[in-house]
Amino acid sequence: MPPAPTTLERKLGLTDATMLVIGSMIGSGIFIVSAESARLVGSPGFLLLAWALAGVMTITGALCCAELAAAMPRAGGQYVFLREAYGPATGFVFGWSFLLVIQTGTIAAVAVAFANFSGVLAPSISSTRYLIEPIRIGHYAISLSTQQATAIAMILLLTALNARGLVLGKWIQNTFTVAKTTALVGLIVACLVLGWKLRGAAFTSSWWNPSENGWAPQLAQPGLGMVGALALVMLVGKAMVGPLFSQSAWNNVTFIGAEVRDPGRNLPRALLIGCSLVVGLYLLANLGYVVALSLEEIQRAPQNRVGTAAMQAVLGDRGTVLMAAAIMISTFGCANGLILSGARISYAMARDGLFFARAGRVNRYHVPGAALLGQGVWASLLTLPRTATEDAAGAVVYGNVYTQLLEYLVPADLVLYALMVAAVIVLRRKMPIMERPYRTWGYPAVPAVYVGLALFLIVDLLYLAPATSGVGYAIVLAGFPVYFLWRRVAVRTADAA
Repeated sequence: MPPAPTTLERKLGLTDATMLVIGSMIGSGIFIVSAESARLVGSPGFLLLAWALAGVMTITGALCCAELAAAMPRAGGQYVFLREAYGPATGFVFGWSFLLVIQTGTIAAVAVAFANFSGVLAPSISSTRYLIEPIRIGHYAISLSTQQATAIAMILLLTALNARGLVLGKWIQNTFTVAKTTALVGLIVACLVLGWKLRGAAFTSSWWNPSENGWAPQLAQPGLGMVGALALVMLVGKAMVGPLFSQSAWNNVTFIGAEVRDPGRNLPRALLIGCSLVVGLYLLANLGYVVALSLEEIQRAPQNRVGTAAMQAVLGDRGTVLMAAAIMISTFGCANGLILSGARISYAMARDGLFFARAGRVNRYHVPGAALLGQGVWASLLTLPRTATEDAAGAVVYGNVYTQLLEYLVPADLVLYALMVAAVIVLRRKMPIMERPYRTWGYPAVPAVYVGLALFLIVDLLYLAPATSGVGYAIVLAGFPVYFLWRRVAVRTADAA
């Protein structure tokens, strides 16, 4: 009988790693978040500027991350970078945040988006058709609708498939990434080619004077205590949150660094090719929205579905069906990339003695099966809680608590990205002789640009959204006492043994 496998295997090439970058980035955000950004800035010019600045952060972040990934191509990626730069406590806090809600919550959100758009094609999949009626507990409730069940089924299916080996997982990723990238290109072409014929498109609005479009800072942000250019700058910063969330997850390729062949060359190339392609497509998609829709149609798109509104405008009712199918493909591929890569964080933490030991083992297919299962179960559970509020008529309205958690963690996630970029500077001083197959282009200006923009956004969100950003920071900081408690228990267990 052959011995049980003990390590991960390097089976991913440049194409596979690039597909993971692209596939993890393109989800449902590009089709939705522009509505809120447009409401905040009030003009097509500043909408595109918010996306462009988010793109600058993505590209500069990827340039810096590429140096770390090439120098330390290990399972866990960003967890390893933060651990080496700042110590094990900071690495644990990163892992804690990702396992608790950032990665698993994103998987849950993407899965529910898949189920939501599945309902366009199959009306029986609905958030109001219950298998288990909501059980209300104060301001929250637990339920199981057909929509939630579909989301859970997708999570568990992809978890099971990825547990069967890296080769199967990468083929799913590559296939769906090609399909959804093609669909996004189709949306762009349709909007740019057919949208020019539509009257009242947003590009006819004032591009750089939002007030001419009926916008005012206090309408965009009720209670805002500033006016003029400063208010606009602050709101442009807040408008970047959606684009940044849509462009996030490019760091996921670093989580599988131990499974990429020739990582010193392939990881930097995958990051730069993938991020550049997605940033370019996102800018073109938003230009397509501006061409196909009026500014008000972007701002008031039903359920913020700007992509659906654009396709319906240029293709009619069939555009709605095509958009639903495209988003289903997009979210399915995105969830696969998140599931495939995310389990490597708990695997790396377990190997360091900072998580349950079972998660640090690989199954007979050379993948961390237990880590995948734990991640899948927790992500599935995050689809079940719902907020419970009452409208003016006293009727109970149910929302989703996991989406609130994501709103809380987006600012904190930005801090973790900034710490990773700053780690390039820290490690050059801390480990000057470490081999670096790739060195950040434009150093030190490039990391300075990213960290500067990140600090601006952190302060901006603390001022404009103190409740959500404050809770997000609190969740992340809670990881420090958990870390010290874990280490204390581990020491006592070792002493008792």
